[in-house]
Amino acid sequence: MRIDAHQHFWQLGRFDYVWMQGEELEPLRRDFLPDDLRPLLEKSGIQRSIFVQTVSNLDENRWVLELAARHEFLAGVVGWLDLTSAALEDEVAEFKANPYFVAARHQTHDEPDDDWILREDVSRGLAVLARHDIPFELLFHPKHLRHVPALAAKFPNLKMVIDHIAKSAIRDGRREGWVEGFTRAASFENVFCKLSGMITEADWKHWSADDLRPYVQTALDAFGPKRLMFGSDWPVCTLAGSYEQVVDVLNDALGPISAGEQDDIFGGTAGRFYGLT
Repeated sequence: MRIDAHQHFWQLGRFDYVWMQGEELEPLRRDFLPDDLRPLLEKSGIQRSIFVQTVSNLDENRWVLELAARHEFLAGVVGWLDLTSAALEDEVAEFKANPYFVAARHQTHDEPDDDWILREDVSRGLAVLARHDIPFELLFHPKHLRHVPALAAKFPNLKMVIDHIAKSAIRDGRREGWVEGFTRAASFENVFCKLSGMITEADWKHWSADDLRPYVQTALDAFGPKRLMFGSDWPVCTLAGSYEQVVDVLNDALGPISAGEQDDIFGGTAGRFYGLT
């Protein structure tokens, strides 16, 4: 089973997509829905996908869980939960009752406080996720990677995954700082990583597999295929390339790996991480 572990939907007017500002994001300001994604998955030989939250709104969870019930290729929903809310236990009870709800995410990299993830009220929320076996997605920039050791040590039973290889500066070819934090994060067995969102961190018009290869190889060396998973980041990826190109460039950047390693990165790891059946 080949799985895209990171894709989005949105419907303009349904929610306030506050991040979708700026002229460069104009191509994204239209609806992207399951019927748009299905043929792209089929063309690339991918059977299932994981939706990942786009707004901090519980109603988005409810909306996409309804979509998942109607579209067989949707294997799971990574939704938003308010980690600082006194009602978090109630939120968890609501969403965990739905088998399509597989993990939680907060857009941490948008918080003005770089240390937000270490706040006491956030830690209480993460403890709730750990207690209920709900994985958490780390939407980080390289500067946030320094927090992973503390998080992983404090919550050893909480599975976490770093989205988009922590948005390293591929466009500029910079790896200093990122490599150290990234490889340190990989030393914790409860931390995983998504090979996703990379072409939009490169030069949108002139990227190549050579640009991505040093980052992908670092991830492969640090995490190994059993803790890496492919994610398209569709439709955000369309700013820089097609769905098919995202799949092809990752295969190129990975280089000659075994069929078993391919199976892990393109489905097996995601299936285990999200508890898919």
